[in-house]
Parts: sequence; structure tokens; C-alpha cells
Amino acid sequence: MPSQSRRPVKTALGFTVGGLLVAAGAFAMVQPERTALPKQHIVSDKLVFELPPIEARDTQALAFEQKVETRIQSGDTVSSILSRLGIEEDGFMAFISSEPLTQKAARRLVPGRSVQAALDADGGMKWIRYYHTPIANNDGRYQTEFLLITKNDDGSFAAEEVAADTESQMHLAAGRINSSLFGATDAAGVPDGVTMQMAEVLGGKVDFLRDIRKGDEFRVLYETRSFEGRPAGSGRVLAIQYINDGKLVEAMWFAPEGENGGYYDSEGKSLKAAFLRSAIPFTRVSSKFGKRKHPIHKRWKMHNGIDFAAPTGTPIRATGDGIVHHIGRKGGFGKTIILRHPNNIKTLYAHQSRYAKGLKRGDRVAQGEIIGYVGSTGWSTGPHLHYEFRVNNKPVDPLGIKMPEAVKLDDKQREQFLAHAMPWRDQLERIAELETLENNVQVAAR
Repeated sequence: MPSQSRRPVKTALGFTVGGLLVAAGAFAMVQPERTALPKQHIVSDKLVFELPPIEARDTQALAFEQKVETRIQSGDTVSSILSRLGIEEDGFMAFISSEPLTQKAARRLVPGRSVQAALDADGGMKWIRYYHTPIANNDGRYQTEFLLITKNDDGSFAAEEVAADTESQMHLAAGRINSSLFGATDAAGVPDGVTMQMAEVLGGKVDFLRDIRKGDEFRVLYETRSFEGRPAGSGRVLAIQYINDGKLVEAMWFAPEGENGGYYDSEGKSLKAAFLRSAIPFTRVSSKFGKRKHPIHKRWKMHNGIDFAAPTGTPIRATGDGIVHHIGRKGGFGKTIILRHPNNIKTLYAHQSRYAKGLKRGDRVAQGEIIGYVGSTGWSTGPHLHYEFRVNNKPVDPLGIKMPEAVKLDDKQREQFLAHAMPWRDQLERIAELETLENNVQVAAR
């Protein structure tokens, strides 16, 4: 019998309380492509009884409400979305064109996100909601932000932004790398936002630009968020195991009492390195550190940094906690930011198209914070980021330098970590056992 490729494994789990799993479901099929989702469907039809005051209950008002919903498709416009929802209201497009909130929403129609409307018995609009932005608050709450447009009794319209708490669901997924991490996670039904988190969390241990291998495996436990049964964005990655060239790398989320949360290995050692390996995730190195022939001056000279190829406007992240030492034009570097870090370390980010809004000299920035955007200013033949890592003002190879060791939890914190985070690791181990069982069954069937 010809060999069979392994199917990705994904398990949907119930909501957790205090980090403990309280319910588990069966294996789920891989999520459908967005293009396969219905363009419009009815969410509910219901009769709404509006009871008058007790002294006037000799009659009863009866109202009808139908909810319809559509997902935004690539190339959609406001008109095409309203057409699928069946909304035709005099003056509505004029309102959308003149109201600042609706103008802003119309410029950010994100494919895959939901637009829902309520219609009355005559097909008239009662309200419409566009779920455009999932947000994570500093207090740990996840919310969805949506634009709400309501129709008033006099036929006029009103718009407001609303933030509502979301519900959490936990999911397990596993897969094997054939070509790329995104390809493998897509096949396992993992949202792109979760994949980005995976790369960031493990970025200090696995260089996803150079170290990824065909046959690498991953297992991940993550949250998704929903509001009234609809997807409302990705939540937090809770635990990961990644097998890179036969070596296991793992991470579990944990927040010590009174401190910000972070990711730790099974020994309670923080995975947050002092510096990220790359200021732009998922891009290619177009020019390495060392001697090279300059693309503009056509002579051999030392290249004191790393060039990362990326489209104009790609966000640039601070690779470590630091203070803005320089922000502005700097000769052939064009628009440049230099960050000052502890231990006489500086990092330089050149050829930017623009800086993060409001950023200025002297500001403190956190590791992973967006400080600017890729461009082609200065001596540049195309959009890219020139990144330098300097120790005592001497440039060193940022991909070759040994990063400082991470700090471990103290004894009390480690006890808390084992109690709250390690059950997630057990879930990953169970899915690994199921993968092994599946492999054995396939081998026996050949």
C-alpha cells in the first residue's frame, strides 16, 4: 500500500477556570478556507414580545426581528456588503460617507471578519454591527471592538464604537513542517495570529529564518475568542512544544504574582532573551554581516549589519528593551532609529519609511514594540531594513552573538508555575501520544 501522509491533529477543548481544564471535546476537522464560508446567512428569526405596562395589557405589541450575517470577502466594498445583507435604506450611504466613525471603518474592511445586521418584518434595518478589532487589555481581559450603527425612529442613523468582553475557548493543534511554519499551521487550522505568537515566543530558541527543517513538529495549546458565538480574534498561546531537528523546545505561559506574565520552559526558566534575533518576523536575510560589494558604490567594504528584505510599510520591532537614543535622518541610513540598551549595547534600524506615531528621543520602548516601518530612504536600492547590533560602539553579527542567559523563577514562583502551567504541558504530551498511536496504526496498515 502506498505511504499515507499524516493528517494534522486538532482538538477543541472547553473553557478553563484558574488554568484547569474542565471539559474536553472530540477531534475536530480542519477549519474550512475563508473563501468556502457562506457569503450571507441568517443567524436567527425570532418574535420579540414587547409587553406594555400592566394597566394597558389589553393589547400586545408583536415585533419581528431577523438577524443576518456575512463575512467580508477580498475586494468587498460597503455597497457589496450591504447588498448581501439585504439592506436598502434611503440616505444610508450618504450617512456612511459623512460620519467619521463609518468613514474609518469603511477604509479597514478586513477579509474574514463579520458584519451582522438586524432586520424588521418589512426588511428594514434596525441595526448593523461590524466586528473589526480584537483587543487585549493590560488587565488581562480580551474584548472585541465593533462599530454599531442604529436606525432611529425618525429614520436617521447614529454610529458608535463599542467594546465588549469576549468568551474564551481552548484548542490543541499539532502538525509537521513540510515547507514552512505557516503552511503547517494552516493545514492544522491554527489562526495566523497564533502562528505569529509561536514564532515570537520561541524566537530566542529557534531562528525561523535559518533553523527550520522539513520534518520539524509542533504542538500548541492556544485560546480563541468569540462574541455571541462569532470568532473575535486569537487569544494567547498557552503552551508550545516544537521539535527542531530532533531537539525539543517548549514554552508555557505563566504570570507570577504581582508581575507581568511571560513564557517559561519546564524548569521555570524564562524564554525571554535580552534581544530578539530579528526585528521583522518571517522575512529573509538579503545581505549578511561581513565584507560585500556595495550595491550602490560598487566597491568592496564591510557590511556592519544585517539586511532584511520586506515590503514598504512592514512593522519594525525593537529587539530589546531600551531608550530612543536617535530618531531622524542619518546620512546614507536615511530615516533611522538607534536604541540604547543596558551593558553598553545599541541597536540601529535604518532606511525606514516612517516612525511609530508619537515616538521621540528619550522614550522607553519594550522588546517587541513597533518603533517604525520598512522603507527605502537613504542609500537603498529597494525596501528593506538595515539592522545593526553594537557592543561598546563596535558592530557585531546580530545572528551570531550569544545572547545573555534568561533568569529563573525563585522557589515560591516555581511552585506556582508547576501548579498552574504544567497541566497545559500534560495536554501537549497527550496529543503527542495520540500522534505516536496514529503513526503506528498507519505503519501496521501498510
